[in-house]
Amino acid sequence: MALAQRLYEGVELGEEGPTGLITYMRTDSTRISDDAMTALRTYIGATYGAEYLPEAPNTYPNKSGAQDAHEAIRPTGMEWTPERLTIALAEHPEGTELVRLYTLIWNRFVASQMVPAVFDATTVDIERGEATLRSNGQIMKFAGYTKVYEVAESDDARADAADSADKLLPDLAEGDAITLDAITPAQHFTQPPPRFSEASLVKELEDRGIGRPSTYASIMSTIVDRGYVEKKEARFWPTELGILVNGLLVESFPEIVSSDFTAKMESDLDKVEGGEVDWRLLLGGFYTPFHNEIEKARTEMRDVKREEIATDWVCEKCGKPMVIKWGRNGSFVACQGYPECRTTGEVVKNLDGTWERIAPPTTDEICETCNAPMTIKRGKFGSFLACTRYPDCTTTKAISLGVKCPRAGCGGFISEKRSRRGKPFYGCSNWKKKDCDFVAWDKPVPTPCPICAAKFVVKKENKGGITLRCLECDWKQGIDDENEIGPAMAAAAGGAPAVPDAGAA
Repeated sequence: MALAQRLYEGVELGEEGPTGLITYMRTDSTRISDDAMTALRTYIGATYGAEYLPEAPNTYPNKSGAQDAHEAIRPTGMEWTPERLTIALAEHPEGTELVRLYTLIWNRFVASQMVPAVFDATTVDIERGEATLRSNGQIMKFAGYTKVYEVAESDDARADAADSADKLLPDLAEGDAITLDAITPAQHFTQPPPRFSEASLVKELEDRGIGRPSTYASIMSTIVDRGYVEKKEARFWPTELGILVNGLLVESFPEIVSSDFTAKMESDLDKVEGGEVDWRLLLGGFYTPFHNEIEKARTEMRDVKREEIATDWVCEKCGKPMVIKWGRNGSFVACQGYPECRTTGEVVKNLDGTWERIAPPTTDEICETCNAPMTIKRGKFGSFLACTRYPDCTTTKAISLGVKCPRAGCGGFISEKRSRRGKPFYGCSNWKKKDCDFVAWDKPVPTPCPICAAKFVVKKENKGGITLRCLECDWKQGIDDENEIGPAMAAAAGGAPAVPDAGAA
């Protein structure tokens, strides 16, 4: 949204000066002005040919409740093509990202006024006794709008489309003999829906009538910033805090937190804007029952911070019972003798509702203060090493990834950290002692680069696999799993060409 705001307000384009490149972006309208439509159709005919231009402009109905005060999000003029903008923003610090977003808007806008793509689809059934084998194939006969814009509902759909597109079958006639090379049996099960990504969550919000284009970005950042969810491999995973808060709100405010209430409120506010409903009556009808529920929750809602769940565990230091409590980092087990005894430990809740205590991981690290063994603890900003004599000894230490800091004269090591928003990153252990500024978003791997001999490479995991790359040179290698790191590095060192990024492919 910040990049879109810059494109809307204007970007410095040399002799052209500050230029607004897109129309207002906080809209869900699909309407296009007559002048813009004329300019677009002229561009399509001149650039791609008359066969790509429909006889009449394509029109798209607005969804129910759409705010139609502004046009659809589109380029302000057809003279600024993505290619021309790339040259103009070559020196701009955010040029690459601005061009990527502008290209997305440009391609979608142009494709929306082109003719459909045409495919020939063929299905062949091959019968042998009681068995029937089927082969599907298709080939593109006319590119249509896909000349500009390719779209799929998800990464899985895109992969399926790529797998089936242009799979040309041979000429076959009924009765032809077929030689069977191989059969690959596969059993398919109904899969649960995947966890939400940002894109699929926005689509769900749109389908349920929740929010507006101007609020989607803030919704995504809020649920992460407050720790209700965390992002893993571009998907949202609910945290223990998120599950707890959701349960408390659903129990005390079932109507307020329902998606139906939110969608209805959006609709009612649109009616207020249109003069159909008096805002005083609307707010009055909402406030009175909501105030009553708030007062009820003050006395009846669970006080999670004061709750203690009894267990059969006994404190190994003082012999008193251990209880499960709630802290800012989630549930944990603590001695009932607190504050005299500060023994704590980690626990996990099983699917059947029972609790299981997690034994503290053992390490070979020795506390530099008291020479006691150190153990791994989990904190707000990730895992760290802590002295086992806590609270008598409060010495802590970052966990090394086995990679030395590349900064000259630093002498530190790289460890995993977490930002205030909970996003993992990797930085130097000396950032406080020596103000070392080394930081990387991708995880360092203690293997030298096969091309430039840099001390380490970094890996990034996504749905397409794992990508290894060097921060010092342009070397990049795509692999399927962790076990291939060694062979991939050896092959690259032997002169084998690096394959493209698996995620990009």
